[in-house]
Amino acid sequence: MAQHTITNRPSSPPGHRRRLPYRYWVAVVYVLGLFVEIMDTTIVNVAVPALAAEFGTTPIHTHWAVLGYLLSLALFIPASGWIGDRFGTKRVFLVALALFTVASALCGLAQTLDQLIAFRILQGVGGGMLTPVGGAMLYRAFPQSQRAKAATAVFGVAVLAPAIGPVLGGLLVDTASWRWIFYINIPLGILTVALAATVLVEHREPHARRFDIAGFVLGGTALTTTLYGLSLGPTLGWTSPTIVAALICAPLVAVAFVMVERTRSEPLVHVALFRDPMFRIGNIAGGFLIGGYLGLIFLLPLFLQGPQGQSALHSGLILLPQSVGALVSSQIAGRWWYRHYGPRPLMVYGALLAAASGVAFLAVGADTDPLVTAALLGLRGLAIGPVFIALQTATYATISPAATGQAVAIYNTQRQVSAAIGIALGAAWLTARTPDKAEGVDPVSAFHESFVLVSILLLVGALISARIKTADARATMDPPPEPPTRTAGDVADPPARLSAREAGDDGAHPPRSST
Repeated sequence: MAQHTITNRPSSPPGHRRRLPYRYWVAVVYVLGLFVEIMDTTIVNVAVPALAAEFGTTPIHTHWAVLGYLLSLALFIPASGWIGDRFGTKRVFLVALALFTVASALCGLAQTLDQLIAFRILQGVGGGMLTPVGGAMLYRAFPQSQRAKAATAVFGVAVLAPAIGPVLGGLLVDTASWRWIFYINIPLGILTVALAATVLVEHREPHARRFDIAGFVLGGTALTTTLYGLSLGPTLGWTSPTIVAALICAPLVAVAFVMVERTRSEPLVHVALFRDPMFRIGNIAGGFLIGGYLGLIFLLPLFLQGPQGQSALHSGLILLPQSVGALVSSQIAGRWWYRHYGPRPLMVYGALLAAASGVAFLAVGADTDPLVTAALLGLRGLAIGPVFIALQTATYATISPAATGQAVAIYNTQRQVSAAIGIALGAAWLTARTPDKAEGVDPVSAFHESFVLVSILLLVGALISARIKTADARATMDPPPEPPTRTAGDVADPPARLSAREAGDDGAHPPRSST
């Protein structure tokens, strides 16, 4: 039976450790890494027109700089669990963040679109390992009854990063160069690496499972062919042999992937976790919700800088109310609404309202006052904040502590895949309905149709969310009990089952060395 090995170095100055429990150090480090990774997704969106002008192509074709990053994230997130077990979570987190930072510098130095896409893929390799490894450390550190609070803090930063990204990206594009949207990651990355090296505790499996090469290849092939077919179908033609082959190959390979993973004793993706109803519904609903939400986020900068003629900075400022609204409502939902009402009403009604606000963009034209657009986005943000707080918390509600790492990896993979597919669908429809592809369709109407398409994804997500049973999420809603002493499982990796003395008091210290 494999044993867990936890190796410690001094994590922080003694005074700091007394003031701040170890689990909060984990949260700070994870949130900083997550901030850099998420901000880099949205900061590029407002720069797409500038990238197209720099490399002599169209904004629609330039979206591969976004898709390449998301594709790489999705490919390496499932592998991150094995990599963390094999080499240690602290070491992997540090290497992933360092790789992400170096790749950011290379993106800024890119001379062609192909180079930029290649370096963005390299960035995604680092980000793909960064998020799930850090997320697993975070959820191990917090007991189940406090995970809604942890999710609120994480989601707050996860919303703040997209809020800052477009504004900062627009400012850098307008006043300096698009290259600075990547250079800005360098100081943030160095700072986070230094802090993580100081405070994190190493955790690794001395007998890591074998790497599932077949699962990695099949999963990557299914995802790549899906995005290839959806993205290039409008350009090459849906009857093109390569597009037809890709769209036929994608579901066949996906089925083969699931069949292989079900028979593996040590699979890359533990598909058996989908037998858990809450986890299954949460991921399926999340796929539509995330795809619909991020699909519109990708399309809006193109609309604002295209038909409306806004600058990159102005488009970023117009997008800001959406993230501010989500930040405000997520904090309220995480602290009060979720505990009293549970996940289902927050997800269903929030997604319906977000979908309605997306459809309301049919009234936004080329000459619409930017304040009207910003107000609609603020409403959309207020609606979506509770949705993702409830989704992230409820999805893990019935997952055992020992399976948390695998569950986090699956959820994060689904998040990136959903984002990539949502963006690909929106971009594909927009490409197919541009005037040179569809006679009699003006650019504004093409955008309107794309807005409706991604809003339909939110509507489907709301319908699926209605199947969630609040009773199954009860453990994440109740206030934490008041036990006389803390258990080791509150701060240590649950399978390790360290003694309370070894784990430290109240989670204030990282667990001491144990083999």
